[in-house]
Amino acid sequence: MKRVIEWKKSSLFLVGLLFMLVLAACSEKEAGNTADGESEESSGTESVKLVLNWFPKAQHGGVYAADDQGYFEESGLDVTIEPGGPQVSSIQMVASGSAEFGLAHADQMVIARNQGIELVAVAAAMQGSPQAWMYHKGQEINDFEDLNGRTVFIQPGITYWDYLKGEYDLSGVKEVAYTGQHVNFMDDETSVTQSFVTSEPYFMELENVETETMLISESGYDPYNVVLYVTKDYLDENKETVQKFVKAFVEGWNYYKDSPDEITKIINEANTDIAYEALQFEQTSQAEFVYEGDAAEHGVGYMTEDRWSALIDQLAELGLLEEKFDATDIFTTEFLPGK
Repeated sequence: MKRVIEWKKSSLFLVGLLFMLVLAACSEKEAGNTADGESEESSGTESVKLVLNWFPKAQHGGVYAADDQGYFEESGLDVTIEPGGPQVSSIQMVASGSAEFGLAHADQMVIARNQGIELVAVAAAMQGSPQAWMYHKGQEINDFEDLNGRTVFIQPGITYWDYLKGEYDLSGVKEVAYTGQHVNFMDDETSVTQSFVTSEPYFMELENVETETMLISESGYDPYNVVLYVTKDYLDENKETVQKFVKAFVEGWNYYKDSPDEITKIINEANTDIAYEALQFEQTSQAEFVYEGDAAEHGVGYMTEDRWSALIDQLAELGLLEEKFDATDIFTTEFLPGK
């Protein structure tokens, strides 16, 4: 009888233990669902990736502000920000489906469409291009034809150089491949080099070299810069997600305008290869490109059909497009706030 009682006690113990294990497994499963996005459905969050057009810089201030201030999260988005660089093509990654959103310049997008990659711009961070010629102070370069008789450091195949050679007589220019280094430019006071007004003048100042600049846009070639885009297929199938992303993107840029130093410190943490002071220079010098022009009246991100049409015409005249297409095929403002 004693053995029977002991057996019954053991059986009850095993049943209880089994019951506890089942409860633990259920609790663990529920916790797992919560930790992994509450299985994305119950939490209401959606994971997407944005590929930058370059390493993290002040030109991405709105992105990092939206991330830091929780604007993406508030919109129900879990955004992974992936840096770009010389070996990273945001267009190829977005086109292949490796990322949902990308940043690129408008002319890059038009040329990509010519290659069969259908992209749609949904916001432009920069109303104009900060690309410029940089030259030594006092060289009296007032027009593009004043480049004649000088050594010009220029990246082979860069689109705006082809445009300038088509618009102006630059037959007297000595072209030398731009390498990203400025030693030869500094040694030759009559030389000219490609640059961004948001960065190179700062580095020359550190070398005690006084410079001046002339914007490429003064020639009439002025594509939107740092453009947020998706593929046409993704846009057709995910309009709500695009709407959420654009809203947070614009909110981020508006926050960056009011608190630039705070966000620039965060960018510096993401890219320690560039000094904080250099990022501050970019932050200040890019402000007119982001917040002025059409953005002053219509808000950050705004784009016009006329600007896109002009760019398409310019690239077609350069022979970079097999055929022209309608500007409304490559951009939309429907997701911008107030639209």
